[in-house]
Amino acid sequence: MTAEKLNSTFFYVLEKSIKTYRQMAQRNLAQEYGAITIDQLLVLQAMKDQPELTQQQIALVVFKDYASITRIIDLLVRKGLLHRADHPTDRRRFELTLTRAADDLLQQVHPRILKNRKIALSGISEEEIAIARKVLAKITENCS
Repeated sequence: MTAEKLNSTFFYVLEKSIKTYRQMAQRNLAQEYGAITIDQLLVLQAMKDQPELTQQQIALVVFKDYASITRIIDLLVRKGLLHRADHPTDRRRFELTLTRAADDLLQQVHPRILKNRKIALSGISEEEIAIARKVLAKITENCS
């Protein structure tokens, strides 16, 4: 497949836009908040939204494999953003809780996240966003 054909493939363009957005967002986060990644923030936010999630469930929510989630959680524990303790009833699991530093960080980065989204969606109307959501939902449905 030639590059010209590749560039005309919908999924290639979609993947390129997602990667470009993530790179821009990561660059902006790093400039303002240092060594925190989008994936680490996604894990923290997922845990804040649903504290009862297991590591496997977190992996599903943030679209990561289990090994990646384990590494991310280890890093977050070392950074003092997560507390890991033995689970009271299941020796195979850990009980994970956000620290106060994690809560503070999530609050601090929220305005930057909104700015990143605003930059990415600049010049795109609400109608276009609604159409894109509908198309992407249909693709997800078709593939499920």
